[in-house]
Amino acid sequence: MEEALNTDPVQDSGRAVCFGELMLRLTAPGRELLLQSGRLDVHVGGAEANVAVGLARLGHRAAMVSRLPDNLLGEAAIGHLRRHGVDVSGVASAPGRMGLYFVSLGAGLRPSEIVYDREGSSFAASGPVDYDWDVLLAGADLLHLSGITPALGDGPAAAALASAEAAAARGIRVVFDGNFRPQLWQRRGGDPRIVLTPLVEKAEIMFGNHRDISLLLGAKFGGDGEARRRAAAEAAFDAFPRLKLIASTARHVVDAETHRISARIDGRDGVAQTKEVEVTGIVDRIGAGDAFAAGVLHGLRLGRDLDWAARSGLALACLKHSLPGDVSLFGPGAIEAFQTGERDVRR
Repeated sequence: MEEALNTDPVQDSGRAVCFGELMLRLTAPGRELLLQSGRLDVHVGGAEANVAVGLARLGHRAAMVSRLPDNLLGEAAIGHLRRHGVDVSGVASAPGRMGLYFVSLGAGLRPSEIVYDREGSSFAASGPVDYDWDVLLAGADLLHLSGITPALGDGPAAAALASAEAAAARGIRVVFDGNFRPQLWQRRGGDPRIVLTPLVEKAEIMFGNHRDISLLLGAKFGGDGEARRRAAAEAAFDAFPRLKLIASTARHVVDAETHRISARIDGRDGVAQTKEVEVTGIVDRIGAGDAFAAGVLHGLRLGRDLDWAARSGLALACLKHSLPGDVSLFGPGAIEAFQTGERDVRR
């Protein structure tokens, strides 16, 4: 059962504004292949929206900026965010269609598979002139973006860069999640490095691992495990002067139902590294990275140290594997229970 919505604002922090596309996710029921039985379960999702919901459930003031079609599908997506306490005043109606993606969840040694259907969506057709950042960033102390938005086309890429420039000019912390999606970049064409670099130049916090940094810098990093991640982080800090923190997870997949996950946060002067946790009986891994981002940002916005923030992110990521759908619906109590090892029935 999901935790009750936490309506108490966290300290006196400003709004966390998340900018990206809201979509419908259509999932084959159980562990079926797509259209094996002709049925699909529907959830609302999208990387940035998932972070907004995760933060709102943890008691933060979170707002979503996006564009949706003026129809029942768009209304359902807005209702999903509103239900979980996200400010939707920045979600506008526009011509176009709803972005979709289809999921077949893995089983045993068969991995999950995703098919995108996002071309021509209301959000993908938008550009920088569609967003008034003076209004949309009012009262914000954080802007969360991901590499998915620039992968949708020139218009969204320009809009994302405009949002980052506007935030940086106002002293608002920019957070960038790499979220590299090869399928989307193959359709878009162009060099992801050229498109993404100006965004990362504005960021103070990055979610991504050594592979994301390799993509950005055109360099490979040797060594194994933690040493390779540290080498990549130091290279990113050298390349991007604004960047202060890089948060990432390491995942070892045993099979579709059993993964081993650890988390770390690299700072310019230190590292926080968690122990590995074995996650078994996985229900749904989609959105776990967004839950991790929400958990880390939760810790940082509370003013906790890097070790606490890394463990908070790991807790929320691991817990997300127990829920169907894209979003984490857990509050602060669930993070505390996870970290203390509480696994019995909570009565």
